[in-house]
Amino acid sequence: MRKLMIVFGTRPEAIKLCPLVIALKDPSRAFEVITCVTAQHREMLDPVLSLFGLTPDYDLNLMKPDQTLFHITANVLLEIGKIMKEEKVDMVIVQGDTTTTFSASLAAFYNKIPIGHVEAGLRTGDKYAPYPEEINRRLTTVLADIHFAPTPRNQQNLLAEGVPEERIIITGNTVIDALLWVRGKIERENKDFDALQGVDFRKNVILVTGHRRENFGQGFIDLCQALKEIAQNNMEVEIVYPVHLNPNVRGPVRSLLSGIENIKLLDPLDYEPFVYLMNKSYFIITDSGGIQEEAPSLGKPVLVTRNVTERPEALETGSVKLVGTEKAQLVFESQRLISDKDFYKKMSIAQNPYGDGRACERIVHWLLEWACMF
Repeated sequence: MRKLMIVFGTRPEAIKLCPLVIALKDPSRAFEVITCVTAQHREMLDPVLSLFGLTPDYDLNLMKPDQTLFHITANVLLEIGKIMKEEKVDMVIVQGDTTTTFSASLAAFYNKIPIGHVEAGLRTGDKYAPYPEEINRRLTTVLADIHFAPTPRNQQNLLAEGVPEERIIITGNTVIDALLWVRGKIERENKDFDALQGVDFRKNVILVTGHRRENFGQGFIDLCQALKEIAQNNMEVEIVYPVHLNPNVRGPVRSLLSGIENIKLLDPLDYEPFVYLMNKSYFIITDSGGIQEEAPSLGKPVLVTRNVTERPEALETGSVKLVGTEKAQLVFESQRLISDKDFYKKMSIAQNPYGDGRACERIVHWLLEWACMF
């Protein structure tokens, strides 16, 4: 029986890896699965674990107030390296582009343990956008032994960097597996959510999220000023903004958007009510990578408040549009979606290029074949 260690630390990682953990823990799979969380995002990680019914085998609980990238990197490397060595795992599986991802991969390399990288091959080509995620994912690629690439474009990125083709498996993105599972759960249970009681769903809801470091400062100020203008010019819409816990986000958002009648500022939402809100929204304004992948499966247009994206596939299908954080551009594109029904329809019916909900199945299939080679 092969022993796998799956490592994650943030809410997006948990969303994308919990369905894989569940699939691998199926008794018919014949894997021993160890989960280790770093708790890089403590408050936002725990509700996801609860939603999927998972209790980690190891919880490093590394989150500290005002933690820096230096702190996260050093502590993950030191703590998780010891666990890997003691457990004598056969493979470490990481996801995406977080500091946990890179640090855990480096620890696995130091222990000479093979590394599987889920969501491999995403690139912007700009080392500082997103920061530090672009470099985290590039460094993880250098360390990884098997690359689970969501799309053919991701595969081409890896091939261009010299990764052997036989080490790349195109799987789709596991976030679609998670999204469809949670949406089905909501529909089966016909759930309402207390956190959304103040939202007027009789209006067209514009969902907003933001957390990227490169937008801290003037970027978030410009975003808030744009949202204020959109709200004041369109009283028939409801802007709903679950505000990230980072003070660099909460400061400008609370100071500039509080008290506006048709802007609802919420605390961060657990994933289940967030999926409900996405599904009920008219369109979405975000700098999130995961939402760029999820929203097309729900038929929701997305305006991305970034200048580049490592997920260009949805730009090409038309479901996602880059708008940056410059106020005039964001107001213009939002108003088009509000007022131009043909433009809205074109963005809302685009096909999702990121997966069909079977990514975990493909990853498990490869791992079973790999296990049989020993």
